[in-house]
Amino acid sequence: MIEQDAVEEYLKRSLKAVRLLDFYPLGAGVHGTGFLVNVETEEGKKAYVLKDLTPHDLGHDYPSDRAGVCLLALDEYNNLPNHARAIDVLAVSNNGSIRSIGGGNEYYLLMEKAEGRDYFKDLAGFSHKERLDDLDVKKIKAMASYLGLIHAEKRDSRSLYWRKIRDIIGHGECLMGVFDLYPDGTLSYEEMAEIEKSCIDWRARLKSMTHRLSQIHGDFHPGNIWFKADGRDTDFVLLDRSRGAWGEPADDITALAINYIFFSLRYHVNVTGAYLEGINLFFEEYIKASKDRELFEVLAPFFAFRGAVVANPLFYPDLSLEARSRIFNFVKNVLLTDKFEVDKVNDYIASPKI
Repeated sequence: MIEQDAVEEYLKRSLKAVRLLDFYPLGAGVHGTGFLVNVETEEGKKAYVLKDLTPHDLGHDYPSDRAGVCLLALDEYNNLPNHARAIDVLAVSNNGSIRSIGGGNEYYLLMEKAEGRDYFKDLAGFSHKERLDDLDVKKIKAMASYLGLIHAEKRDSRSLYWRKIRDIIGHGECLMGVFDLYPDGTLSYEEMAEIEKSCIDWRARLKSMTHRLSQIHGDFHPGNIWFKADGRDTDFVLLDRSRGAWGEPADDITALAINYIFFSLRYHVNVTGAYLEGINLFFEEYIKASKDRELFEVLAPFFAFRGAVVANPLFYPDLSLEARSRIFNFVKNVLLTDKFEVDKVNDYIASPKI
């Protein structure tokens, strides 16, 4: 709850108010609550409305969601004739103080520099191996164990679980957004729509599984996993946690697993050698760490999204047409299965059964 004293201090500092006359709620709606703010200024009395957003549902679950709604309002309210003017966007800190974050055109994230070597380098090196070496095995075990650890943190929120399975299909960074980047002719609009519609059917199947809501990374792909000592260690640091802290563990699992398939198809006609051993070991070790045997019943739409990513010619222009076709086969066939089976991965990349 925003505090009246903090509101008054902000008004005096930012709007040159003399004093706060009134501050009380006007009423609450589906999106949030509005507060009347009457102030005395050197030019006379002025009235404002301060609005908040309900911190769940409607895509408002995370503070960054609510900031985005407010910043868009600040950008656009004043561009429409006859619209009430927006004045500023206020940020309330943990200690209750208020500061302005309005007025910017672009925003930047400052973060630490990661040291090490990304896991893409390891996957490319698998092309020369029939078997995983000891360090390869240890790295896969380390990643699987890590995911088992973070996914063990659970939360009870139907809204957040439903959001994840909604976002994986319709978010601009996920399936539909990735498909919208495809150059014309890569995949027909009708084929894209069939995959999207199949994922919507999967969404209905997954809606009852809110007990699976877990802490996740959100984009656990090889470019975001940096092993220390220039790749000669099993300790790693992660980059670019994305699209919220809570969701379906399958999001993290497929983000990595699809790459054993993708990289193998870049160099071979199927999933073979170190890649086949890698994907099998990864699932085996993750199930051992998480005890999540239900996982195989929810993977399909997440594999569809990740398959669309690695098959995108804008991201991977050197991928052969045959390899790209096999990835689409994989996506379509996995969406047809009730339960993903790792030992059938090469069956899934054969001709689609639809």
